[in-house]
Amino acid sequence: MNSSVQRIQHPFEPLFSDNSRILILGSFPSVRSREQNFFYGHPQNRFWKVIAALYGTEVPASVSEKKALILGHGLALWDSIASCTVTGSSDASIRDVRPNDLRIILDSSPIERIYCNGQKSFEMYARYILPKIGREAVCLPSTSPANARWSLEKLIAAWSVLKDPPSPSGYG
Repeated sequence: MNSSVQRIQHPFEPLFSDNSRILILGSFPSVRSREQNFFYGHPQNRFWKVIAALYGTEVPASVSEKKALILGHGLALWDSIASCTVTGSSDASIRDVRPNDLRIILDSSPIERIYCNGQKSFEMYARYILPKIGREAVCLPSTSPANARWSLEKLIAAWSVLKDPPSPSGYG
């Protein structure tokens, strides 16, 4: 794997449907995700284990199974960053950010809530996207293997907000 500093464009499209009510934003695809051309491709990222546990399904193996799991539960996936300078998969190395335009999803899906997978996604959302669209997002603990202090059980508990109905005041 090449870990040199590179300016990279996000290599794949968002995943959503006209039934998507919850948008989950990562920061930027890892090297493995870019190789697989799909979200959360690193085998040690716990995203797919968390989502499968929340909805009582087997952990999806193929991209088509992952898409079916997300879309079948009214979810959408995208990232806060459209392009950046990054070293390998390190969120800490991300610089020169250009944010994704979330209108592609928000204009065609009834999104009720927006969650960020980890602090970097949330920081990028708050800095670049929130001022443009005015919709608050909630930061969830990262499912990345770099977030080792969160066990799978603790992640599942924190991410269970995906299954809770929105608060009466809503998220925007």
